[in-house]
Amino acid sequence: MPNLVAIVGRPNVGKSTLFNRLTESRKAIVDEVAGVTRDRHYGKADWNAKEFTLIDTGGYISGSEDEFEGEIRKQVEIAIREADILIFVVDATEGITALDEEVVKILRRSKKKVILVANKVDNNERISLAAEFYKFGMGEPFPISSVSGFGTGELLDALAENLEKVDEMTPEEEQIPKLAIVGRPNVGKSSFVNALLDEERNMVTPIAGTTRDALHTRYKRFGHDFILVDTAGLRKKAKVKEDIEFYSVMRTIKALEECDVCLLILDATQTFDAQDKSIFHLAEKNRKGVVVLVNKWDLVEKETQTMKEYEENLREKLMPFRDVPIVFMSALTKQRVLKALEAAKEVYDNKTRKIPTRKLNDILLPIIQATPPPNIKGKFVLIKFISQLPTKNPNFAFWCNLPQYINEPYKRFIENQMRLQFNFTGVPIELVFKKK
Repeated sequence: MPNLVAIVGRPNVGKSTLFNRLTESRKAIVDEVAGVTRDRHYGKADWNAKEFTLIDTGGYISGSEDEFEGEIRKQVEIAIREADILIFVVDATEGITALDEEVVKILRRSKKKVILVANKVDNNERISLAAEFYKFGMGEPFPISSVSGFGTGELLDALAENLEKVDEMTPEEEQIPKLAIVGRPNVGKSSFVNALLDEERNMVTPIAGTTRDALHTRYKRFGHDFILVDTAGLRKKAKVKEDIEFYSVMRTIKALEECDVCLLILDATQTFDAQDKSIFHLAEKNRKGVVVLVNKWDLVEKETQTMKEYEENLREKLMPFRDVPIVFMSALTKQRVLKALEAAKEVYDNKTRKIPTRKLNDILLPIIQATPPPNIKGKFVLIKFISQLPTKNPNFAFWCNLPQYINEPYKRFIENQMRLQFNFTGVPIELVFKKK
């Protein structure tokens, strides 16, 4: 991935605000509480015909025994290793601190190009404050305000001079399937991504709610090409008390709404509860493909029929949408993690399949004629023609004389017949009855 630019610095210097400013988005969560940004967060930006990928990182803290802060430090170090250019952000209003000097030592060891940014220069009187940072020996510090945008043009000019010109993304790349990895907190979503990539791409701790932002990762291995979206764990509304966690839930829902296929991860050591069911039906409501991944299967005591019984019990709870792939896996041991991707690819293919009109009518009309809709109030419904609508999700129009008399049980009968005749495993389909 060419032109990777990482924003680094100690906590609360405005890194995420600058990330949002440069990417013209609100992807990174911004809050006055230190330590809000935990994982690396990626965004696209361009300036002067130069496109680059920006990485937002958590605030660097050294010598802390806090588990989160230790993981944040590790993520910052990974981002520094990944990046081609580093934007080092300091707080002009606070001057040089001991933590700033710690970061400087790491940046010098990286031998990467560093652009020094003195943030929070919100008025002309503060411009002179940036001069103090010449002490670092990293060249001229750029006085900016990431909140108002002051000075960011000059910063981008300097950045663009050090970037290579890369080709624009092809239409084919823009159509890469997106897989949203969703589920309750602490079921192993980030561990699953790390297992696929063979690296600690996302922070993993035993503490629920570690992942707060939705993180996008390109996966291109073993003949697969996906965008993996690792999301914050969804919780019941009553448990979402912090503003930060509220934003995380909103981003998770947005990631789910924008993806093609949802990988719903369950914890095999816990029961399938109302929250799991709520996530599942949220994906179904948004007409997304669904694959259910039963994680931590290595921790379950097994007998001969354990998997079969678990699957049957789970399908009963997923009623009426039982036609969903279920993969038993372990992110820790990497058991069947690739099978999960194979199932996701099959579901994506099913979701994007277009069935010729002639084939639809040749197969379904004889079934409908053999089992016609029940007559209601002496009215006979005649379904004359079927076509697939030009929508992103599988949507079929049934043209008939009295569409208002098609009841729900018959709609379910038609849907079940379509699933028997055509492969729509893991995909919600929509049937529309129209008058002709």
